[in-house]
Amino acid sequence: MTTSAERIRAWDGPAILSFGFRPFFLMAGLWAAAAMVLWIAMLTGHAGPPTAFDPIAWHAHEFLFGFLSAVMAGFLLTAVPNWTGRLPITGWPLAGLAALWLLGRAAVAVSAHLPALVVAAADLGFLVVLAGVLAREIVAGRNWRNLPVLGLVGLFTLGNALFHWQAAEGGAPAQGPGLRLALGAAVMLIALIGGRIVPSFTRNWLASRGETRLPVPPMQRFDKAALALLGAAVVAWMAAPDHALAGVVLVLAGVLHLARLMRWRGMLTWPEPLVTVLHAGYLFVALGALGLGAEILSPGTFGMAAAQHLWMAGAIGLMTLAVMTRAALGHAGRPLHATAPIAGLYLLLVIAVIARLLAGALPGAVWLLHLSATAWILAWGGFAVIYWPILTRPRAAPKRPSAPRARA
Repeated sequence: MTTSAERIRAWDGPAILSFGFRPFFLMAGLWAAAAMVLWIAMLTGHAGPPTAFDPIAWHAHEFLFGFLSAVMAGFLLTAVPNWTGRLPITGWPLAGLAALWLLGRAAVAVSAHLPALVVAAADLGFLVVLAGVLAREIVAGRNWRNLPVLGLVGLFTLGNALFHWQAAEGGAPAQGPGLRLALGAAVMLIALIGGRIVPSFTRNWLASRGETRLPVPPMQRFDKAALALLGAAVVAWMAAPDHALAGVVLVLAGVLHLARLMRWRGMLTWPEPLVTVLHAGYLFVALGALGLGAEILSPGTFGMAAAQHLWMAGAIGLMTLAVMTRAALGHAGRPLHATAPIAGLYLLLVIAVIARLLAGALPGAVWLLHLSATAWILAWGGFAVIYWPILTRPRAAPKRPSAPRARA
């Protein structure tokens, strides 16, 4: 019976189409940097894409629905074969999915010259097809445990549809229910999958070093309670984003997820940034809930947009970078170790998030916004440069141990 490895090796076309993470991680990295450059051009009055979205709406849409949908596709198309035992999508079907994602980016970019319905259909087409592919694999593999992942992808897609509808009606979709629904679904996806991989990867790394202080196994009763409370907080925030009750539940969820993170022994992982960054990314799940709750309960602390960026740039940005850098190394046959340049990418992204938060608390310090944007561009541009050869070349062959030298 054909295995995933045999299916990948049998592909004799471009290496970038041999596994789902390759094209989508590369496109996500390039787009994260390029979209920020384009947004700065739009804000400063220079020529930008002829989009029907206002600059703020375009920025929010392309980083949440454009960038993140590519990361989700790369991760899930790589993980689902492991979850289900079924074969991965490779070759030209994978190229077709990548083309659908590019079509969505192009349609949104030139949406000023297209009917709103055409733009929405082109953009939503990728997520609908991706959800269909994932549903087929999960059902065929009887992998019912991961149906919640499929459900969250569906909610993310619905959020995108609502975003397009509000934009077509002339509203402010960057502050609308569609964005909150999709952002909430994305954060729940990070909390769900991150709650599996962060303690597992940490346990493996600590055990390899002989450490006996290991993380609590994932998905215990405490974890389920933390996820349930975060889900309730997200629902309250989506339904009534200014209500004090939503603020209180968000703060409580943030505290509970800080406690959840502490159970995973992240402080012992400093020697390996590839592991530490997973904990840092998850930290922003908790900080985002705390920040949003604090802003609701005490408006003007640092502004809702800045608080929201703790989830959008922090939890989503840093966790996706953490997963992408690790998964690409592992599946490309490279050592699971963050070199100094890779660790530098993590530092740049943390600087981008902190600078954006401080810019909200200090409205007159425009230089903080410039610092945040520059650090973001350098982080994702650096990812694209460093990982280009890793993502576009065939998997590295395992090194064979050298033969012992003959003694004289």
